[in-house]
Amino acid sequence: MTNPVLVELTRGGIVESRHRGAYAVVGPDGELLASTGDIATPIFPRSAIKALQALPLVESGVVEHFGLSDAEIALSCSSHNAEEPHVEGARSILAKSGGNEDELACGPQWPRDDNRFLLSGGKPADIHNNCSGKHSGMLATVHHLGLDPENYWKINHPLQQAVAKTISEVCDYDLSKADWGFDGCSLPNWAIPLQNMALGFSRLASGNTLSAQRKAAAEKIIAAVRANPFMVAGSNRFCTILMQAVPRAFVKVGAEGMYCACIPHAGIGIAIKCDDGNHRASQPAMAAVLANLDVWTPEEHDKLKALSKKKDTNRRNIETGEIRATIQETIFPVT
Repeated sequence: MTNPVLVELTRGGIVESRHRGAYAVVGPDGELLASTGDIATPIFPRSAIKALQALPLVESGVVEHFGLSDAEIALSCSSHNAEEPHVEGARSILAKSGGNEDELACGPQWPRDDNRFLLSGGKPADIHNNCSGKHSGMLATVHHLGLDPENYWKINHPLQQAVAKTISEVCDYDLSKADWGFDGCSLPNWAIPLQNMALGFSRLASGNTLSAQRKAAAEKIIAAVRANPFMVAGSNRFCTILMQAVPRAFVKVGAEGMYCACIPHAGIGIAIKCDDGNHRASQPAMAAVLANLDVWTPEEHDKLKALSKKKDTNRRNIETGEIRATIQETIFPVT
């Protein structure tokens, strides 16, 4: 099927570009509240499901064992800018758990502000990778459980098998039979339908069907990311901007136009994919879908609506048009 247009870019009063995609919104009892496009074909969630990947870490007791802070838990779910708090946070996780930077398998990457980093004489390393928080958290878990740290990133490692089992259970989708590939940071990433991703995030938010241990881990993760939105992404990043504007929401970007979100006070999960993989489209689309849910105060709703469109300017800062979500403004009822 052809997915509908979710976002468009205008110039000179006409539409110049269109971005197609799909989304699913799942309620606290697993019910599909709203959707558009193909939500049944498995696709790669990429980093959008890092909070689900963190569940077995927190369930293992690693947080209590090594005294990890809420900021460090949030960093374990992040795709960060490699700003100083991010890098030092990852180093802190490794230091507390007896690990070291040489164990990281995410690969070297320039920090987001690479010009400043280059001018300071810095050299990119694995610790600067936008996924180093997740990898540091996984290494801490491996050390806590007495597992082999060398191959922690491989699909047959006990930790990655635990991650796959957890995601399978939370998303109600058997990953043992799913297609998979290496993510940008070298960890395995499994293809999952959007509806199942949204289901997983609704359960992360509501705790429904989760064991007491997993529900407690989910609550700890949600509390940490909402209290530390900067650690999830960083300066001038949409995830951080939205969560700072509307602290009752949790949103997480993934590569290639992916976004997942949950609304803890309503037990709702959301998953969005823009077909062309463009984040300029997935960001306003996520804001628009969130705004369409009848779970916000008027002030929160207005902030979300404002984030569903953005002025487009040229290099002289002359306004050329806007990028805006085209998702119909219909308030999805939540009962």
